[in-house]
Amino acid sequence: MIQFNIPANLGGEIAYIKATMQNQKYCGDGEFTKKCHALLESLTGTKKALLTTSCTHALEMTAILCDIQAGDEVIMPSYTFVSTANAFVLRGAKIVFVDIRPDTMNIDETKIEQAITSKTKAIVPVHYAGVGCDMAKIMDIAKSHNLFVVEDAAQAIGATYNNRPLGTIGDFGTFSFHETKNISCGEGGALLVNNPQFSERAEIIREKGTNRSRFLRGQVDKYTWCDMGSSYLPSELNAAYLLAQLENMQEINQNRLEAWNYYRDKLSPLKPKLEIAEIPANCEHPAHMFWIKPKDLDERTKLIQFLKEREILAVFHYVPLHSSPAGRKFSKFSGEDLHTTKESERLLRLPMYYGIAKADLDRVTGAICEFFR
Repeated sequence: MIQFNIPANLGGEIAYIKATMQNQKYCGDGEFTKKCHALLESLTGTKKALLTTSCTHALEMTAILCDIQAGDEVIMPSYTFVSTANAFVLRGAKIVFVDIRPDTMNIDETKIEQAITSKTKAIVPVHYAGVGCDMAKIMDIAKSHNLFVVEDAAQAIGATYNNRPLGTIGDFGTFSFHETKNISCGEGGALLVNNPQFSERAEIIREKGTNRSRFLRGQVDKYTWCDMGSSYLPSELNAAYLLAQLENMQEINQNRLEAWNYYRDKLSPLKPKLEIAEIPANCEHPAHMFWIKPKDLDERTKLIQFLKEREILAVFHYVPLHSSPAGRKFSKFSGEDLHTTKESERLLRLPMYYGIAKADLDRVTGAICEFFR
């Protein structure tokens, strides 16, 4: 069976985990966490990077930092993972979904402004598949309406928009290091704090509402409870594994890009029967996924089964949140759902991971070509 995903392992991970065990320092914010912070700041140019236990928790931290209150509204696409919405629902916000662009599956920047009301507090663009949203337009809208921008860059580490790293353009950015992501540590995430005025509070929220980080740096002689917060620190074991991955990010992403380009070259002759992923000219992506779109849900279902019979695992993705039970309770959809549901029912993700063999790529593309013949 050709798996959909296999987590990358380049060898250095075990050595770093052993070093952690020898140091007998397992809890968060040890040397490996500090090295991850420094490397993330170097790779992205952000003012402050903080490891978290997940991208979900990084998003929850942004909701606190944006001072989301009950009754506030937060704009985002419905085609996203539940955590994007949940982080703000937990603070009492009403989620306002807007339609997506069918070419990138990202939020349609032309539909955002009409969704803004006096209650709107933030815009949360989701960089689907690591391909950047139209951040220039989104930032202009946010500035004119005095709104926060939180980039859900869960799939976008190593990606850029107009040569700027995704996750560093808005007020905050969030990464995921779940095992399904290019760079992983099993479960993990990171918060990028791009506005220095929020750096100290972000540290406090992350450290259970205390100023323990300042204490460890010798800036205060004791630490105390200062603010709301929770335990958002990953263990040193996770950080050690992650550091080895971050040190090899370029190699991992480049290997995936080669597979992505191979898919594109082999499947392009099937157009227009089959729509394949295209990347805007001003975006560089990390090849987080390669998606295709058959003509409709029925054809996608048949293609999934066809591939499964040939021991190839291809999967679809999100069910739009506005159609879910919780979505009906906690959100509303602004404007018309022209593309979100329709395109989500077509999209199919192909096997993609570091080190996928050319023979397996040939099996996948060969089977898809056979299906459409």
